[in-house]
Parts: sequence; C-alpha cells; structure tokens
Amino acid sequence: MTDLVLPSDTNIYGTIFGGRVMAYVDKIASITAMRHCRMPVVTVSTDSFDFLAPIKVGEAIYLEAFVTWTHHTSMEIFCRIECEDLLTGERTQTGTSYLTFVALDKDGHPTPVPGVIPETEEEKWHHGTAALRREVRLRHREERQQSERDRAKTE
Repeated sequence: MTDLVLPSDTNIYGTIFGGRVMAYVDKIASITAMRHCRMPVVTVSTDSFDFLAPIKVGEAIYLEAFVTWTHHTSMEIFCRIECEDLLTGERTQTGTSYLTFVALDKDGHPTPVPGVIPETEEEKWHHGTAALRREVRLRHREERQQSERDRAKTE
C-alpha cells in the first residue's frame, strides 16, 4: 500500500501523525489477514509498534505486510513501514509492527484459519520466532486480567 503524505496528515514538525501510521498498518494488516483466510477478521492485539524514523510531508508512505504464523483461529501479521522520497526514489525503513487478528464466521464467532508456509528467509525467521511472541502476548493478557480481578476485589 502506498500513499502520499499531505500537510493534513502531519503534526507541527511536518511529519506524519503516529496515529495515522497506525491506522494504515491496521488497514493493510486486515487486508493481509482476510486475503489469507478469505473470511472477516478483527484486530485482537498490536504486540509492538516501533517507529524508527519520521515520514515527512511530500514523501510517500509505503507499507508491506504478510502473515507470519497462524494458530487455530488467529493470525500474526508483520508490517514493515517505509517512506520514499519521490524525487530521488530513496527509501527508508520507518517502522515495524506485529498484529494479531482472529477470523470470524458468519455468526461472528472465531473460526479456524489455514496454516502458513514460510518461503523466504525473512518469512522463515518471523515464523520461527512467532511462538515466543504468542507466549508473551498470552502472558501479558493473563497479567492484565489478573490485575483487573485484583482491582475489582478491592472496590
């Protein structure tokens, strides 16, 4: 996905709003997940979002995403964000993100998704490290739920 960064997309420094980048990432990751499973999906989590460099007004934002790993009903998507100076063609990596989506059936319930077979070295690396990221996600979710239960007991 490519788009031109206009003044209305930017902050007082002339760089794109982080929230705008996050919306682009969620959109391309959603498309990627739906293309993989050919079902509706919902965003479950964003594990990481690393901003590495700014994207300036007048540059193009370029996003690329792929499914790194699947579980029973969920898919992990990796997204790389770049900017391109349209006058020179120079590209710079500006961010990365991992998101998790769940596929839904016609009644809105989680439904199984097809597996993924990594092909490139990059895909194999992301696939090989995905189980660890899932473990961290689940641990954080349990910690948040426990914190909420503890807080509810004190109220």
